[in-house]
Amino acid sequence: MTTSHSTGGQPAPAAVKILIAGGFGVGKTTLVGAVSEVAPLRTEEYLTRASVGVDDLAGIDQKDTTTVALDFGRITVSPELVVYLFGTPGQERFWFMWNDLVNGALGGVVIADTRRLESSFASIDFFESRDIPFVVAINCFHGLNTRSPAEIRAALDLDPQVPMLVGDVRERLFGRDVLLALVDHLMSLPMPSPAPVG
Repeated sequence: MTTSHSTGGQPAPAAVKILIAGGFGVGKTTLVGAVSEVAPLRTEEYLTRASVGVDDLAGIDQKDTTTVALDFGRITVSPELVVYLFGTPGQERFWFMWNDLVNGALGGVVIADTRRLESSFASIDFFESRDIPFVVAINCFHGLNTRSPAEIRAALDLDPQVPMLVGDVRERLFGRDVLLALVDHLMSLPMPSPAPVG
């Protein structure tokens, strides 16, 4: 969704909202930080004993913080267009926030970790059930990827038209490519029919 308002005689830039989703510890905060032009707003807290038995740290045992509300970043594409990135919390107990965060989103990015692909199933289902276009970014931690793109696509049960990119979310260029893939995907979709008048 884009909006534009006039401020002091100058038209404000149109705003585009993109949601960054995925399972716990897949790299959502890292992606937002890699591409945001400003220091991203983060709502991270240290993992404590209270999360033992609640948050699954299998495969991410070095993780010591977690997003409890959202990550927020900004990219100014031009004086007429600004992209806002909203990263969702990954733990199931915070999923209730997704319904508020998705309001007004033009599209989404699902980040997946090949070591724990099942952790991103809920994000894919979330976008599909709401008919929100999305792309999938496979985050290869430490450059490791033991599955082929075809195997990953099959494991995630992705529709053939959903773009999927493989790379390292710490790299700004990969983050840029993911967002450009989403834009291309959005532009390739048919325009919705206008609502009937009367």
